[in-house]
Amino acid sequence: MRGFLILDFGSQYTQLIARRLREVGHYSEILSPLVSIEEIKSKKPYGIILSGGPNSVYEATSPRRSVTALAEVAPLLGVCYGMQLMAYELGGQVQRGTSREYGPETVEWLSEMAGVPQKQNVWMSHGDVVASLPTGFKLWAKSSTHIAAFQSEKMWGLQFHPEVAHTEHGEKILSAFAKFCSAPADWQTSEVVKELLQKVKAQVGPEQKVLIALSGGVDSSVAAMLVTKALGPERVQCLFVNNGLLRKNEFEDVLHNYQNLGLRVEGVRAEKEFLSQLAGVTDPEKKRKVIGRVFIETFEKWVEQKGGFDFLVQGTLYPDVIESVSVVGGSHTIKTHHNVGGLPEHMKFKLIEPFRFLFKDEVRRVGLELGLPAPLIWRHPFPGPGLGIRILGEVSEERLQLLREADDIYVSYLKEKDLYNKIWQAFCVLLPVKSVGVQGDARTYDATLAIRAVTSTDGMTADWFAFSGPDLREISRRITNQVRGINRVVYDVTCKPPATIEWE
Repeated sequence: MRGFLILDFGSQYTQLIARRLREVGHYSEILSPLVSIEEIKSKKPYGIILSGGPNSVYEATSPRRSVTALAEVAPLLGVCYGMQLMAYELGGQVQRGTSREYGPETVEWLSEMAGVPQKQNVWMSHGDVVASLPTGFKLWAKSSTHIAAFQSEKMWGLQFHPEVAHTEHGEKILSAFAKFCSAPADWQTSEVVKELLQKVKAQVGPEQKVLIALSGGVDSSVAAMLVTKALGPERVQCLFVNNGLLRKNEFEDVLHNYQNLGLRVEGVRAEKEFLSQLAGVTDPEKKRKVIGRVFIETFEKWVEQKGGFDFLVQGTLYPDVIESVSVVGGSHTIKTHHNVGGLPEHMKFKLIEPFRFLFKDEVRRVGLELGLPAPLIWRHPFPGPGLGIRILGEVSEERLQLLREADDIYVSYLKEKDLYNKIWQAFCVLLPVKSVGVQGDARTYDATLAIRAVTSTDGMTADWFAFSGPDLREISRRITNQVRGINRVVYDVTCKPPATIEWE
């Protein structure tokens, strides 16, 4: 689909630019700043956005790009470092900052920005500043000390970040840029579904068969419905593997739900294989890679027995890719997602990842468009490695049983009190920590459990959910009373960032 290209110069906010553009109806794609001009031209973008980044234009190792060459393809928007690069490359003056400006700031627009008040609160995050404009540019907005925005016939520059929630009316600024580029707002769910169906049909030959890895979660479930609709159930086999890391009664319940949806699904019990390979493994990255490898080995073994399949479908999302693989702008790998970095280099399947460039809320809208039931669509995210990364330290059947029981009590309470749908993700984490307690007038020395609940829109950032005191007290009481082996419950009150949502 034609849309906007975002060249990532390493900003922590680059993904938010893509999110915000999509929210106002415009497809957007993130690319490396080193991508060839030929590839950029081939995508026929309506506009090109140069993201922010941690570098200075004066550093020899800072990423560069010919602004003039890009402007010959499409109109440009430079954000923070992108603005400084535009000014520097075109003959303006960029002043090296003696300290970073990070946080809220008020800017004043000197000429109209559609739908935005003359004085606006924005979010700054920069070191260098534009001290003088290139020839042909005019000052558009200023802060108390610096140039905040400039414009020319084909280029806009913003020193602040319109994509973050702290910038008021940021979506209006991005919409105004899209209008400046004459871009239609055609990124709608119905059109997304049509595009995805066409891509699946184009990727899979008329005689080829597809195997779908189901996890029980939203992403793989929507992927299964999409691919089955595109190819027909006779060519699509869904496989739901019990890896021994599922929640209480999940294997049986999920199989039943999938069959009711009309999917051709088979369950495979492989608990022993997974747990034996995880024995002695405590490092979270190693856990993820082990689980990813055994998943593929299980699929390949099943295929050898049942007959040939050409493709493996996974519900990989854009945040999975962003966090797992540093592919643009020098961003850091946060952690390996099992369905991105945990796969072996040589597989017998070709991969289909229809949602690789979608965010979670977009996948949910696709699922509703395809007719999936709302309870499945709004189910909390569950990681592919399952409870294996919610047990810190070594995974054993005994510790899994403790976690299953506690997690079931916790989630059941949230549903009972109508809290579940107010929370993006809630789960328990079993810690490798024991502490002294007293239960029934007897001393105990048992496990510590952490509970986590966060609010979010896409999983890229998250805030902890503000439970009431009585809710926390009752959750703790139920778990410590009903789960023998846990005598202490703690609540995680850390946002993302600095933490990730999952502990491992």
